Amino acid sequence: MPRILIVRLSALGDVIHGAPVACALRDAFPQATIGWVVEGRTAELLEAHPAIDHVIRAPRGWLKSPRAVLALRRELRAHRFEIAIDLQCLTKSAIAAKLSGAPRRIGKAGSDGRELSKFFHNELVAVGGEHVIDHYLEMLAPLGVTSPRVHFDLPERASDGSLAEQILHSEQLPRGRFAVLNPGAGWPSKIWPPERYGELARRLFSDLGIPTLAVWGLPDEKALAATIVRASAGAARLAPPTSVLELGAVCRRAGLFVGSDTGPMHLAVAVGTPTISLHGPSMANWCGAYGPENVRLQIRYEAGSAQQRRQADDSAMREISVEMVFAACRRLIETNHAQRCAS
Repeated sequence: MPRILIVRLSALGDVIHGAPVACALRDAFPQATIGWVVEGRTAELLEAHPAIDHVIRAPRGWLKSPRAVLALRRELRAHRFEIAIDLQCLTKSAIAAKLSGAPRRIGKAGSDGRELSKFFHNELVAVGGEHVIDHYLEMLAPLGVTSPRVHFDLPERASDGSLAEQILHSEQLPRGRFAVLNPGAGWPSKIWPPERYGELARRLFSDLGIPTLAVWGLPDEKALAATIVRASAGAARLAPPTSVLELGAVCRRAGLFVGSDTGPMHLAVAVGTPTISLHGPSMANWCGAYGPENVRLQIRYEAGSAQQRRQADDSAMREISVEMVFAACRRLIETNHAQRCAS
């Protein structure tokens, strides 16, 4: 059976988008050996994944160190991969695929094969897909895998589930009947004002009886979450610090997640939480909350290069009103309630 390497080095949301690729490969080739090369702490998300046999950790900055490059080459070649699938298609990811020694190296054709990636691959696929997940899955066509079922299968460790239960108990949050609000984002231009999250939390509680947990990851995001709590008139609780896996366990127990285009939002989708994603400098159809069961909100796209969009102000996000988000929350909650009653 084939020995297949997936290359998607970073970041959290993009690695989550690639998880259905691993699942589709496992469904198509149950006896295959499947590896994934990834950078940094995102590896923790993949290490217990049922579709992945080997997670190869590449240290940050490995391409700038000849010693690290040689070490990564030795580790990759020890697995004798026959096929490498480069989901990222940058020069760095393409070099990682080449270092694996895989005879077949599948990349993207045209402008989707960015930087020098096309020079390192020997099979180029013209990929489409309205959403990035569908885009990634189309790269499996050379292996005879077409239109696979989309599933993530992210595991939950017992310790993460236990911590999540402790948080629910200490904050008096009813399982399946509370909202998670995530105000942070990698780009300042992606942040929806925390005061609006606070107003949303107040409305969710006063109109629908749903309490809120304001979550955060990096230290500077804690201030945003604290602002939500202060603006919520007692409807929101401030979450304790959590790892990515712990946050995933909390989201599994929530009835709703609201956040912008960032890793935790995609994590919520992957663990099955009804999700509303908010967009300004990113395209909702391309990288919003995946699937018809979720909601993507965008009034205006902040067009421009990645650098221009990153450095833009938050005016595109501010065009999304609290009333719009609350209406989407109500609709999603009512839809899921009706589905539970029907089942």
